[in-house]
Amino acid sequence: MVYLDYNATTPLCREAREAMLPFLDGGFGNPSSIHSEGRIARAAVDDARDRLAATLAARPHEIIFTGGGTESCNLGVIGLARAHAPRGRHIITSAIEHHAVLHAFEYLKHFEDFEVAILPVNRAGSVAPDDLERAIRPDTSLVSVMHANNETGAIQPLRELAAICRRHGVLFHTDSVQTFGKLALNPHEDGLSAVSLAAHKFHGPKGVGVLFLSAGVAISRTSHGGAHENTRRPGTENVAGIAGMAAAAEAAVSQAAENFHPLRELLWRGIAGACPEAVRNGDPSLCLSNTLNVSFPGADGESLLMGLDLEGICVSSGSACMVGSVQPSHVLIAMGIPSPTALASVRFSLGRGTTEGDIRQTIRAVERVLELQPLAAR
Repeated sequence: MVYLDYNATTPLCREAREAMLPFLDGGFGNPSSIHSEGRIARAAVDDARDRLAATLAARPHEIIFTGGGTESCNLGVIGLARAHAPRGRHIITSAIEHHAVLHAFEYLKHFEDFEVAILPVNRAGSVAPDDLERAIRPDTSLVSVMHANNETGAIQPLRELAAICRRHGVLFHTDSVQTFGKLALNPHEDGLSAVSLAAHKFHGPKGVGVLFLSAGVAISRTSHGGAHENTRRPGTENVAGIAGMAAAAEAAVSQAAENFHPLRELLWRGIAGACPEAVRNGDPSLCLSNTLNVSFPGADGESLLMGLDLEGICVSSGSACMVGSVQPSHVLIAMGIPSPTALASVRFSLGRGTTEGDIRQTIRAVERVLELQPLAAR
């Protein structure tokens, strides 16, 4: 089996597993309990908070633990929009956001009377800072643009966008779920109000995430039932998951960000050789080095995925959260790619375990699967 779906999730690293085991094998105390078992659990949560803050050059009270990236994005968007509605109910996002952000904006528009502006992207999948500058109004209170796209890997001009927001006194949230451990991230230096992370994207456990919230920025809770996380996110903390996330984060930042560019380009050359009709989506110089999004015009995307799976190659059509959807990728459509072509697209995402042998095996599998596909130009 060759796994090339690291943008969907990553295997648990040794450091995370070892950090979790004490709380899976016996340390079951509730961090809110005052007895000794509870205090042990509380100490673990506090220690993890300190360590995660250090990886972001942040302060511990700026770390809010969540149940994953989706909850983090929902809290970041809805919680900030509600808390700062007195300034204005005009909020801005981009057309290529993960649905965790886009659906939060849609909710605010349809149920809480916010006005939403959607920024377009160019053919490379990038937001233009000038478009953001023009979109901001006196009543704009929040902007949310992702750090890098989960489907194409397109990296956004984060610092430029944040600087524009800062000049206008507008809060800036970013979904950095795909970039932690891949790109440098310093929320204070980058001028970010809030940042969303998910542990399972950097070899931590599933079901746990973080919202960085800059000190002094007000936020409204999006769920109710307790005073956990300094009253910002109620619910008993996932102690094992939090401990594993902190260990995985430290492991991710302690290693120099891996450059998958040579392996990715080897894969692209092999695919292009096997299928000259194939189209590479996005600008390879402005995207994550581990991500390659390819369209096979005239092919059936679902059949491609099934065929590659039968060949032992694990890949995706885009966001893992949209499994079962027969709609074309909203990201590729926003980039100007025709719907039939978008439906025939495959995302290959590389990771720590990827080898040159894996890439060559994938190329051979693509060749075999394409022999059964009635491409438009064949």
